[in-house]
Amino acid sequence: MNAPQSPRSTRSQTRRPTHVLACWICYVSLAVAAAMVALRTQSVEAADGAAAKTSPPNIVFIFSDDHAYQAISAYGHGLNQTPNIDRLAKEGTLFRNCYVTNSICGPSRAVILTGKYSHLNSFPTNGGWERFDGSQTTFPKLLQGAGYQTAIVGKWHLVTDPTGFDYWHILPGQGAYYNPPMIDNGKQVKHTGYTTEIITDLSLDWLKKRDKNKPFLLMCQHKAPHRSWDPAPKYLNKYDDVTIPEPDTLFDDYSGRGKAEHTQDMTIEKTMTEQDLKLVFPRNLTPEQEKLWHEAYDAENEAFRKANLQGKDLVRWKYQRYMKDYLRCIDSVDESVGRVLDYLDQEGLADNTLVVYAADQGFYLGEHGWFDKRWFYEQSVKTPLLVRWPKQAKAGAVNTDMVSNIDFAQTFLEAAGVAALPEMQGRSLAPVLAGNTPADWRKSFYYHYYEFPGPHSVRKHYAVIDPRYKLVHFYEPDVAEWEMFDLEADPKELKSVYNDPSYAEQRARLEKELARLRSELKVPDQDPPRPAGRPGQGNPAGRKKRQQGQNAA
Repeated sequence: MNAPQSPRSTRSQTRRPTHVLACWICYVSLAVAAAMVALRTQSVEAADGAAAKTSPPNIVFIFSDDHAYQAISAYGHGLNQTPNIDRLAKEGTLFRNCYVTNSICGPSRAVILTGKYSHLNSFPTNGGWERFDGSQTTFPKLLQGAGYQTAIVGKWHLVTDPTGFDYWHILPGQGAYYNPPMIDNGKQVKHTGYTTEIITDLSLDWLKKRDKNKPFLLMCQHKAPHRSWDPAPKYLNKYDDVTIPEPDTLFDDYSGRGKAEHTQDMTIEKTMTEQDLKLVFPRNLTPEQEKLWHEAYDAENEAFRKANLQGKDLVRWKYQRYMKDYLRCIDSVDESVGRVLDYLDQEGLADNTLVVYAADQGFYLGEHGWFDKRWFYEQSVKTPLLVRWPKQAKAGAVNTDMVSNIDFAQTFLEAAGVAALPEMQGRSLAPVLAGNTPADWRKSFYYHYYEFPGPHSVRKHYAVIDPRYKLVHFYEPDVAEWEMFDLEADPKELKSVYNDPSYAEQRARLEKELARLRSELKVPDQDPPRPAGRPGQGNPAGRKKRQQGQNAA
C-alpha cells in the first residue's frame, strides 16, 4: 500500500507543469529575441552592403602627354617595361582602339572635359589663338554639383584658368621638366625637383587632405613624356647599354602618298633640335642637377661629335638618343602610377575607385621617320586607354571596339549617377567595360585636325576611319587631296589606294559615311575663324617666335 502524500508533496506535483511551461516560454522568448537581433544585424549589414554598392565611385584620371601605346608593355610591342600601368590591364580592361578626335594636346583636353568635338568646344588648335571657354559645362562641374570634391594637378594647357575644380595646381603653358613654376589656385609658386614627381606628390597630398566623407575626382595630369623628353635624375643612365629596335618605316620616303606627307616638318632626320638631342642642357637646372646631366651626357656627346656621322647613320644615332630619353621619361610616369595605386590600396579605396590611364593622343616613335603626332595615321590617332573599375570592368579584358576620348566625360558621369548633357557627343563606356557592348555601338569614327599653319606643318585634314579602311581629305585650296588606306592589306599605311579602281565601291561607301558623320556631328563647312589682334599670337612673326620658344622649352 502506498504511503499517503503530504500536502507539500502534492502542491509540488501540481505546480510542476506550470513551472515547465514558464521555462519553455522563457526559452522561446530568448530564441525569438536572438532571432530578432540576428535579423536586425543582417538588415544593417545588408543596408551597409547596398550603400556600398550604390555609393558613387571615386574617380582617378591619370593623364600623360604624348605617351605612345607602343611604349606600354601591356600593348606587347616590347620596347620597355611599365609594370604599374600594366597592373591596370591585369586588373581592368585594355582598349586597343581608342581614337582621339583631334591629335594634339590642348584640343584633346578640351574634348575630354566637355564631351564635344573641337568645332563645338572652342578649342580646335594649340596655336594660342583660342582660349578655352571655362563658362561652358564640363564633366567636373557636373560632378562638383553632385557632391564630388574635384581636383586637377599638373598640365592644363588651355590658357584660361580651370573651372569646376575645388583645387587646382597647374603648370603654366607647357611647363618645365625641372624645378617648375606652377599656379596654385591662382597663386604663383615655385617648386624644386622633377616635375613628374612633384605632380605625384601634390596629387597624393590632396588625396590625404580631402574630405573623406565625399566622393572625389582627381585628374593627375603629367607633362611627360612631351618633347624635349628630359629624364629624371634617377633614370638618366637607364638604357645606356640597350639598343632600341628601329621601326621598319624609319626611312619612309612617303612615296605612294600626296603633298601633305612630303611637306611636313616633323622628322627625326631634319626637325630635332640640339636641345631635343641633349647636345645642350636645360637652362633652369640646379647645380646638383646640372652635375648629374654632365655625367650622363658629356662623354657620349663628345664621342658623337668626333664621329661626324652622316646620312642614315646620323638618323640612327638621333633615334637612339631620342628613344632612350623618351622611355626614361615614361619610367617616371609609370612609377607615379604605382604610387597612386599603392595609396588607393593602403587607404582601402581601390574597390570603389574608377582608375583611368590615358594620354592626350598617340605619338610617333620613329614610324614614318617621325616624332610628334597630329596625323590620321595609327600611331597618333590612337591613345592608350586602360581602365580599372572593380564593380564594372572585367579584369584582364582586352577590348577592340572603336572607343574615343569623346566618351570619357559620359563614362565618368554615368559612373557617378549624373545625367550627361544632350549636346555631349560621346557614349558611356560603362556597358563596354562590363563586356556588353551595345549592338548599335559605333562602327566608324570621325577625325579632324585644324592646326595649319603651325608647328610641324601638318596640313588640315579630316577623315573617316573604320576597322579596315581610312578615307582622308586634305581640304585647303593648295593641298586639296584625298587619300585612302586599306589597313588589312597595308597595315603600315604606306600607299594610298584612293585612285585604285578596285577600291571604287569601298571609296563610295566611305564618302557616304563621312558625309553622314559630318552631318550628325554638326561639323560646319568652314573652320572656326581664328581670333585676331592678340600680340604674338595671330601673326606669322609672333607665331615663329613662339614656335622657337616652344622648341627651346
